[in-house]
Amino acid sequence: MFRIAIAECKQEVSSFSPATSSFADFRVVRGQQLLDHHRRVREEVGGALSVFDNDARVEVMPTFGASANTSGGILRAAEFQKLSSDFIECLSSAGPIDAAYFSLHGAMQAEGEDDPEGYLLQEARRVLGETIPFVVSLDLHGVLTDRMLIHSDAVVAYHTYPHIDFFETGVRSAQVMMKILTENYRPVTARVKIPALVRGDELITASGSIRECIQLAQQVEASDDGLSAAVMWGNPFTDVPELRTNSFVVIDGDEAAAKAKAIELANIFWKHHDKMQVPLTSLIDSVRLAAETPTGTVVMMDAADATSSGASGDSNSIIRELIRQGYRGRVLTPIVDPAAVAQAFDAGIGATIQTTIGGAVDPQRFQPLPISARVRMLSDGKFNSESFGWPWDSGNTAVLEADNITLIVGTRPVSLFDRSWFYAHGQDPRRFNMVIVKSPHCEHHMFTDWCAKQINVDAPGSTSANVKGLGHTKCQRPMFPLDDEFAFAPAADIFRRW
Repeated sequence: MFRIAIAECKQEVSSFSPATSSFADFRVVRGQQLLDHHRRVREEVGGALSVFDNDARVEVMPTFGASANTSGGILRAAEFQKLSSDFIECLSSAGPIDAAYFSLHGAMQAEGEDDPEGYLLQEARRVLGETIPFVVSLDLHGVLTDRMLIHSDAVVAYHTYPHIDFFETGVRSAQVMMKILTENYRPVTARVKIPALVRGDELITASGSIRECIQLAQQVEASDDGLSAAVMWGNPFTDVPELRTNSFVVIDGDEAAAKAKAIELANIFWKHHDKMQVPLTSLIDSVRLAAETPTGTVVMMDAADATSSGASGDSNSIIRELIRQGYRGRVLTPIVDPAAVAQAFDAGIGATIQTTIGGAVDPQRFQPLPISARVRMLSDGKFNSESFGWPWDSGNTAVLEADNITLIVGTRPVSLFDRSWFYAHGQDPRRFNMVIVKSPHCEHHMFTDWCAKQINVDAPGSTSANVKGLGHTKCQRPMFPLDDEFAFAPAADIFRRW
């Protein structure tokens, strides 16, 4: 029997958001609760369990699971201390362990710790020992650090963006683990550092140029000796020293082959890197173009306030410009504003309130906007996501109608990469002339396949695709697109634990 410990810790942050994160922002489960939760949802741990549960040689040892309810700002130091202490304590209490699978994200950041995942893996080594295999699954927006690779036997990353292979990544991770445990595979990891922070449609794996990299990575994994391969382009908004794009390849025993494939992946990526940016339209021109669209729904992509990337969700920039230009179409928009929600609850459904919207979390970027609004709906903010059925919670939530603008106003941010917050509050995006979408990308059927026009708006925010203007101070330089043209000569670093 192989006793395999399972642990989880996932959050993505924006270093440029003024809102800090806390332990309370995480869904935390321990022991059997970890298994019960993940056997109901299709995430990475669930995928790994689908392999381990069907192998009579495996005894699963659940320890600790923490997953942020949505992305946010930097985790406060005391909160990370509690999170990491609980994580390590649960691992320490698991008893004798033969291997460990970790479901991590890779783009966490805490006050005083720029590499939380590396720290967790380092501490896990301290309590579980240097000899047992660690397999780690990661989001391709994760920051792949030296410390993470030093303490891992193999890393496995998503292959899709927008992400639809959470479960499958867990399956791949468990399969790698079983090859190590039962077939005597000896993983060698080659990693190439690529100095690029990228965004845009070219990263959509079903249609963009990044699919060349994904196809090669999948070919590597399908080979006899291949274990794992991917390109991780990181989260441009997590400003830490090792922020960049990385290609990596994990192969059984063959250092030269791993290096060659990792460099090939890096060269394919670099061939396309200069077009991996988002063409943005100014606020003024975005509203003008929307007004000139005669029929159908215009989708305003406000990726600068993408809560799934760590933004505060309280931007009112597009609303303000719509009012300034006198736009008269029907508008649907999400926003975070706890005070406005509390006022709506005090007034009750049907009441008209005088309130302000926006700037509740990030007042330096967004000034509160006075509105007169009718309270149309009140809810507890609990719903399931359209994409994966995950439970989400925006806290007390109000639907406000301010003239031609319908606002879904939450107490706290939720991920907005699908339409579930709209649907959960009785609003069908197809019935509006304009929908403000606070996400860089959604699956095509959500909006792109049916809307009349989609505009990438150059609005302010802590997750702006205008990466040059964010103010990076920690990541290494030179870095595309922060710096002028420079040469890139890929070189592979090797990591192995045997």
